[in-house]
Amino acid sequence: MHDRDQASLLAGIAHEAMIDRGLLPDFSPEVEQQVAKLDNAPPESGPDIRDLRKLLWCSIDNDDSRDLDQLTVAEDVGGGNVRVMIAIADVDSLVKKGSPIDDHARTNTTSVYTAARIFPMLPPELSTDRTSLNEDVDRLSMVIDMTVGSDGSVSQSDLYRALVHNHAKLAYNSLAAWIDGEGEMPPKIGEVPGLAENLKLQNRVAQQLRELRHENGALDLETIEARPVFRDGKIVDLKRDEKNVAKELIEDFMIAANGATARFLEKHHFSSIRRVVRSPERWDRIEAIAKDLGEVLPSDPDAGALEGFLKRRRKADPTRFPDLSLAIVKAMGAGEYVLERAGETPIGHFGLAVKDYTHSTAPNRRFPDLVTQRLVKAALTNQPAPYNDDELNEIANHCTEAEDAANKVERQVRKSAAACMLSDRIGERFEGLVTGASAKGTWVRVFHPPVEGKLVHGHENLDIGDRVKVKLISVDIEAGFIDFVRTH
Repeated sequence: MHDRDQASLLAGIAHEAMIDRGLLPDFSPEVEQQVAKLDNAPPESGPDIRDLRKLLWCSIDNDDSRDLDQLTVAEDVGGGNVRVMIAIADVDSLVKKGSPIDDHARTNTTSVYTAARIFPMLPPELSTDRTSLNEDVDRLSMVIDMTVGSDGSVSQSDLYRALVHNHAKLAYNSLAAWIDGEGEMPPKIGEVPGLAENLKLQNRVAQQLRELRHENGALDLETIEARPVFRDGKIVDLKRDEKNVAKELIEDFMIAANGATARFLEKHHFSSIRRVVRSPERWDRIEAIAKDLGEVLPSDPDAGALEGFLKRRRKADPTRFPDLSLAIVKAMGAGEYVLERAGETPIGHFGLAVKDYTHSTAPNRRFPDLVTQRLVKAALTNQPAPYNDDELNEIANHCTEAEDAANKVERQVRKSAAACMLSDRIGERFEGLVTGASAKGTWVRVFHPPVEGKLVHGHENLDIGDRVKVKLISVDIEAGFIDFVRTH
């Protein structure tokens, strides 16, 4: 294999992995026909659609993002209160329930982001153009309008449809550097009068929202996600995605918006699909990890106590904190989608310390968000729900399974990329952390480079969170296998 073939090799592996996991890597002829028939009519208007194009809307996303799902803006309304508005792309206006595009989205349920190729949930003509909140175009949206107090509490919220205009497409890293005083103001901010002040206000409110969630026990975890860096088709590095204030701003606003949307549907007596993380499956393991570090956690799951422990560990040992986070995440168990009927006691999201939580802010790349958007639209116009409880339950279960399949595809391609990088390092020794331990096998993530592999020898008496020394004995790029043996 020539070095420059690595990118195309990984793209092929990703395509096969999609098929193997029951996902659709390609759009059908019916989808292509539907895309071709979409007209270029201007966005619909009507008395229920507000014109908010003059507000200082901007998008904040990755440098290379082209599927822009949300815009944000804030307004100081006095008395310590700030009005925060989040505009979500109105995907339903062009993707109707039961259409070929919708059927494809319902099958895959999510966009799949792999190292060498992205498999979008919606055709790119929509997700990166017609239903994307792109810079300098008018777009239909669903607005989540919230009043946030100085203590970070949301005192009131409303949802409505609106026409919006993205005045500046901003990127996380350059925006964060400017907010932190470590970089120049991104030029686009200076081109829009008042935007700089508005972003500082947004950042202040996001921090207040965040502080309140953490007081309530939200977990501040920091795991390592490493993305391959290609040069001329060859992987030359694995780069960690670092947290920053701009990413946290969007994260905090989206958590608040998802809560407001869940409460809106509850108020209108609509069933909904909620995103939940139940109390940790292996709290005993989390207790043991804490005990090894000289701390005692309660015998029953307690988010507040766990957050306090994590805060102390981040301060005491910041370099190993991502490894501790990973061990906690593995022991907590995965998130899932569930049907929640109006009036039922919500399961909630343990990691975020919130009770009311749906997914509503990314309808270009997540199917539950598109379903939620249709439910909200029906509630706004006093129409019957477009999905009954049985259908919502079936969608929720399928979304959980398909998301798991998508995660496995992404993980498999990450492993193949890592195997590419390590193919000339057989026999080298590494330090690592046990990330999985079950009857199926024991997995270890080494620290440098941050890759995961299977421990094929010497895994006796190891559990999640244990530190080990290993030697690389083989890789299989096609299968994404990286095999280690334990050394002492």
